[in-house]
Amino acid sequence: MDHFTPLSSLLGGAMIGAAALLLLAGAGRIAGISGIAARLLPPGGVADALPRFLFLLGLVLAPLLYAAATGRGFAPVMQAHGPLLLLAGLLVGFGAVWGNGCTSGHGVCGLSRLSVRSLVATVVFMAAGFLTVWVMRHV
Repeated sequence: MDHFTPLSSLLGGAMIGAAALLLLAGAGRIAGISGIAARLLPPGGVADALPRFLFLLGLVLAPLLYAAATGRGFAPVMQAHGPLLLLAGLLVGFGAVWGNGCTSGHGVCGLSRLSVRSLVATVVFMAAGFLTVWVMRHV
């Protein structure tokens, strides 16, 4: 929160919304990152692997392109070690499969379509995130 700027946050949110809208309008697909990534793995469909791969590549390249375009670098800070990050990643992946969608699918696309299921999922994963941070910092 040290570098929070409302304008860049608004612009970033608008860009995420525009990308989700373009994917829905252009391909009829929900921009759920876990679903896009999961369908790259077997037994996923090979027919549309290139667009999925390019979408995920864009997620990785976007911050690098931003840093190159603005001259402002970034240094992610990891406060956890490898085993904890691995466990967290597995739990998130399990939750995305179990919840039939991820934070981007439910939180961005589902809520904008007024999906009650996505509202419940978003409330649950946000509450779980808040609780996890509280436990990790105070217990």
